[in-house]
Amino acid sequence: MDVELIEIRDFLASHAPFDRLPEETLEHLPKRLSVRYLRRGSAFPPTDDDSPCLYILRRGAVEVRDDEGNLVGKLAEGDLCPSPCHPDQPQMQMPGQTSEDTLVYLLPCETLAQLRSKHAEFAEHFEQSVSGRLRKALANIKESGDGTGLMTVQVRDLLGRELVSTTPDTSIEAAAKIMSDARCSSLIIMAADRLAGMITDRDLRNRCLAAGLSPTEPVRAIMTEKLHTVQADTLGFEALIRMTRLNVHHLPVIDGSRVLGVVSTSDLVRVQSANAIYLVGDVSKAGSAETLADISGKLPELQIQLVASGATADQIGQAVSAVTDAITLRLLQLAEETLGPPPVPYCWMAGGSQARREQSSHSDQDNALLIADHMKPEDDAYFAALARMVNDGLNACGYIYCPGDVMASNPKWRKPLNIWTKYFNTWIKRPEPMALMLSSVFFDLRPICDTEGLFGELQERVLNLSKADRIFVAYMAANALKHRPPLGFFRKFVLIHGGDHNHTFDIKHRGIVPIVDLARVYALSSGLAETNTLERLKAAAEAGALSKDGAANLVDAAELIGTLRMRHQARQLRRGEQADNFLSPDDLSPLERGHLKDAFSLINTMQESLGQRYQAGRFV
Repeated sequence: MDVELIEIRDFLASHAPFDRLPEETLEHLPKRLSVRYLRRGSAFPPTDDDSPCLYILRRGAVEVRDDEGNLVGKLAEGDLCPSPCHPDQPQMQMPGQTSEDTLVYLLPCETLAQLRSKHAEFAEHFEQSVSGRLRKALANIKESGDGTGLMTVQVRDLLGRELVSTTPDTSIEAAAKIMSDARCSSLIIMAADRLAGMITDRDLRNRCLAAGLSPTEPVRAIMTEKLHTVQADTLGFEALIRMTRLNVHHLPVIDGSRVLGVVSTSDLVRVQSANAIYLVGDVSKAGSAETLADISGKLPELQIQLVASGATADQIGQAVSAVTDAITLRLLQLAEETLGPPPVPYCWMAGGSQARREQSSHSDQDNALLIADHMKPEDDAYFAALARMVNDGLNACGYIYCPGDVMASNPKWRKPLNIWTKYFNTWIKRPEPMALMLSSVFFDLRPICDTEGLFGELQERVLNLSKADRIFVAYMAANALKHRPPLGFFRKFVLIHGGDHNHTFDIKHRGIVPIVDLARVYALSSGLAETNTLERLKAAAEAGALSKDGAANLVDAAELIGTLRMRHQARQLRRGEQADNFLSPDDLSPLERGHLKDAFSLINTMQESLGQRYQAGRFV
């Protein structure tokens, strides 16, 4: 084989889907290709080709547009270009134009059909869209887990017995006997066919015996009426997350409107012994910051176990954030035990990844205090002491002090409601660089402790302001375009050269943050209250701020990139190393590299679309 054909073969072998072909096939394939050179501005695909071909972009760039002329994608080295070889995929045949001088290889459709018929893995690439390939990659990651545990089992399969229930008029004594005979720790209370409430062993102790209530009273006197429930087809892990977040130990299981039974922490323990709800339980009983620090030290092991079981980034983020919430709340309780009750109501607000429920083990802390407007100047001494105790406690637990001092201990971020309202009004009406820098924290706030509902009032004001101010949203959109995926013009990873992170890229700031920023813009432009990135994307699609396909594709990209990040960190934690976000392409399989490039390309396309929508270039 001459040098030119060897060079073509090596090029094909390094790009999907040709990297899935056997070596012998690759040896003969270059002879079946022809070469075409197109000057900048040429129509694409070429209109004068005599026979239908698959176009493989060797050098240059192509812009692909929809029927209305909107940019929907950019193609670079290694990409397969719109082609009449795919009559079943009309999106592949969108018109395009070369944006610079371009060289393409032409593979006859007949040859492509032969390759697809003989090589299943090769054919699979053409049978799925980019989003389809990302979904399959996520499915493979989940299947790569140990195949057991809460990732695969539905809560209906965790119910160990038929429904045990009684009516609200049953006496407490009789209800206790029903529970004893059935050997269950909870009892469903039904009024006709309606779920009326539930009692647990703890209710019998705390609401009856400890309160001196007569056991002849009806069970309605001690039952919990406002119940959180879970659908029968919910995965065990999702039930675990809900229990962890709510700090409850029993959830009624319903199928439509029919009550099937109760899933408890004991049912979950039978399936998976080490989990987040155990940690939250330990946190709630901790008597000091030192004990909390010991519990927090188990978070890396939790992340390792969740990765091993096939959990996605969203599932891991929800679990880790639930533990962080519990630690924060317990630190607040310990501070109040030391300082006494607060002089006026307050709300402790988490920001950043904790607020979005997207934490990995031991992120740095971002938080603030929202205080009732009737606070007096002298009240700040109490809240300053409370903030310092909680911030110090979080730091001792591994959540390091915020490098930018965005913490409640900073007097600037410890203010009454009217001042916070003025802050947001200024940031939205005059979106200066500092305001845009703070947007990643303060436009993602979530209440951790809010006994008087202060946060809801602030959030409503902020969302009404942001939704009504198109210039502010345009600035936010421009800011969202500053974090670009690490994909070069020729579809190669842009890597760090030299230093401690040589030959790596920052998968968090170059992969995850761009999607977080996009989701934030969509949410604020529509006045949506969600803070979690995936929930924001789905809500934006429902509100019409984003197409359903666009939202689904970004959700898949976020899950894939985030899950690869979590797996990278788990490998480091297993080796006893400090987890970071610097991923080397060498640590990924060729298939994973291809999927990651698909995800980065998709983000680039969505960023271009957002930039055009808000003419973001004017605000950079």
